[in-house]
Amino acid sequence: MLDTSHFGWSHEPTVQESLAAGADVVCFSGDKLFGGPQAGIIVGKRVYLDRIKKHPLARAIRADKTLLLGLEATILHYLKDEAINEIPVWKMISAPLDEMRRRAENWKTVLQFGETCPGLSTIGGGSMPEETVPTWVFSLSLKNPDQFAARLRVQSPAVITRIQDEKVMFDPRTVLPSQDVTLINLLQKTYKEHIK
Repeated sequence: MLDTSHFGWSHEPTVQESLAAGADVVCFSGDKLFGGPQAGIIVGKRVYLDRIKKHPLARAIRADKTLLLGLEATILHYLKDEAINEIPVWKMISAPLDEMRRRAENWKTVLQFGETCPGLSTIGGGSMPEETVPTWVFSLSLKNPDQFAARLRVQSPAVITRIQDEKVMFDPRTVLPSQDVTLINLLQKTYKEHIK
């Protein structure tokens, strides 16, 4: 829905551009870069959408009211030109690099262990599998990084991390600021258990 070239990436045609170029039907994901609930979205010319609606599979995969409300809320953010400020995936993508550095360094200060360094956030998804955004990461050098990461995955809430160069990496771009305290508490607890 947003022009990806504004973020320094290659241009990925938007849904609007595809329709304007004459596509009869455009299919895209409701989550990923759209930023809404997980869903498959089909837009296009009424004649084709009416045929799709009449197919017997349409009844089996129709959206429920909760899903429709989530999609409506997401679409309204785009219509009000507030997607970058209100949709979590776009807030994370567009967050300033200096904020990522400040948060990573704050994690290190509070925890009193680990390191910070520049890194890259991978956007991923079907549309942008190799696109990256500069970030700062908080990292831990541990004897058994796989074991530590496994311990984090069974916490509540689960923490998913990546291992790079034998270090466990935490990217503030993938953590909402409101989740910082929870992450710090889980890291502190898991780190103490791991180094016993």
